[in-house]
Amino acid sequence: MTTANAAGLAPAQIEWNLAEIYDSLEAWRADKARLEEAVKRLARFKGRLGESAAVLSEALDAVSITEKDLVRLFVFAFLKADEDRRVSEAQERRGEATLLLAVFEEATSFVSPELLRVGSETVEGFLEAEPRLARHAFNVRNILRKAPHTLSDEAEAVIAGTSAMRQGPERVFAMLTSSDMPFPTVTLSTGELVRLDQAAYGKHRASRVRADRKLVFDTFWKIWKGYAATLGQTLDTHVKAHVFEARSRRYASALDAALAGPNIPQAVYRTLVAAANRHLPSLHRYFGLRRRMLGLDELRYHDIYPSLVASERSFDLDEAEALALAAAAPLGDEYVTRLREGFAGDWMHVYPQSGKAPGAYMYGAIYDGHPYLLLNYNGEYDDVTTLVHEWGHAMHTVLAKQQNPYETASYVTFTAEIASITNEILLQEHLLSQDLSDRERLFYLGTALEGIRATFFRQVMFAEFELGMHELAEQGEALSGEKLSDRYEQLVRRYHGSDEGVLEYDAAYAIEWAFIPHFYSNFYVFQYATSIAGAALFAERLLAGDERARDDYLAVLRAGGSRYAHELLRERGIDLATDAPYDALVARMNRVMDEIEAILDRQAE
Repeated sequence: MTTANAAGLAPAQIEWNLAEIYDSLEAWRADKARLEEAVKRLARFKGRLGESAAVLSEALDAVSITEKDLVRLFVFAFLKADEDRRVSEAQERRGEATLLLAVFEEATSFVSPELLRVGSETVEGFLEAEPRLARHAFNVRNILRKAPHTLSDEAEAVIAGTSAMRQGPERVFAMLTSSDMPFPTVTLSTGELVRLDQAAYGKHRASRVRADRKLVFDTFWKIWKGYAATLGQTLDTHVKAHVFEARSRRYASALDAALAGPNIPQAVYRTLVAAANRHLPSLHRYFGLRRRMLGLDELRYHDIYPSLVASERSFDLDEAEALALAAAAPLGDEYVTRLREGFAGDWMHVYPQSGKAPGAYMYGAIYDGHPYLLLNYNGEYDDVTTLVHEWGHAMHTVLAKQQNPYETASYVTFTAEIASITNEILLQEHLLSQDLSDRERLFYLGTALEGIRATFFRQVMFAEFELGMHELAEQGEALSGEKLSDRYEQLVRRYHGSDEGVLEYDAAYAIEWAFIPHFYSNFYVFQYATSIAGAALFAERLLAGDERARDDYLAVLRAGGSRYAHELLRERGIDLATDAPYDALVARMNRVMDEIEAILDRQAE
């Protein structure tokens, strides 16, 4: 696969093949019309779920088939819109698909309360009597588990009918920050003119030239600060929607409601935040090491992104894929073969382009098709780790679909991020196993260290901020842009040791909260932190030759959504409601810092 031309110009775009979903917009529109009718026909089952096992099976099959096809319709529109968010027709199609999903949610909102009225005893009898219900059993029992929080048919229909409105803040955020916001152009020390959109900010904030980093930070966050009031209102509305639904369903809090779905104990969230705060001295040690390695008199917030050791090496897409395959070897031949097959397909949209959605993601919701991956690949080592991360998600999806019917193929974030971060750690360890110079070893050790900072401590900081937002809203307080910036600044200062002289923080950057898209995903970010802890334990076992490690790891991936994730992991030796995984992760962090300091001390002799 060629990723750059002989003249050294930007590589030609490598695009996913959405024709594998629908071969034309006409086909998409025709299927939309068909599905609109299919959604209407679901009403024929209302009031009949308790008639017999056969009727219940027919009803749940119809709901599943319709949902599966609706997801296909939506994913096509979503991916097409993210190719260029400036194309209004594509945004309208995504809106149409979103609305139809909301109509489906409203049309099927009777299922949960009706099953509860039928009662556990009768429903369990149906499950035992009708083999066709086996594929639905886990989800049906999950509905019965939520009996105290399921409302009447009318109330469920009202909440379902608000779905499209509740997604409004996220859509406004996406449009404002990717296409409407006027990103400025800056001149770097090299004379290069850079339009400072989100992708460019992500690249140039890690510049080796400190003046350029400061210029990028000052210019980028000044633009965002001008939208603080608007983005504050957007996030306030989003959080209030969470609080509204939690209270409507009689949950104790928005956190309780968010964790109830995947059945994660609150002890996981609370233990995680407490553990991160307890281990802040190790994070502050890292910042001291960063200051030493960058040769700075003082460390400032715009100094936290450049690699601890400069690397001039770039990686074209072929190299990145080869590294991913080599690093995945401990996961076995079948895993590597499937990964290679994925690379050979048209699964990715690779390089940045104007209007394209920022960041990276894997979308694997289409059951009878392969996953799709969006990247903004610039050829840096960070882009290689992002590729490996997203393909970890993709392989998780492939294995879960192989093992499960549609109804239990989808997995929750709690295990999803373990699959991706394990791949990142295996990549790090693969590279560190090579015969490296001190400089190369310091680069990869530093990258591993930075991964712990960013994936554990930074994500816990976000999680603590998100929890605080919801608690303020639950107390009846409005979340203005100014209030959010003040609270965010306090957290950043505590985590980065600003009051102890560890890192100097500029309050002008406190608008950073407005930049974080995951705040629109409802208690999502904490799972990055739990996952790096779980992933580190899996990787340690895999690389140590633990004979059960591969089976345990792949069993978690293959389980998909057929088990509660926290219970599944606990059975495999990882209990994320205890201190042990987090203490082990920070112990790994300290070992990495010990090795770095040993190399630096030897070089200084």
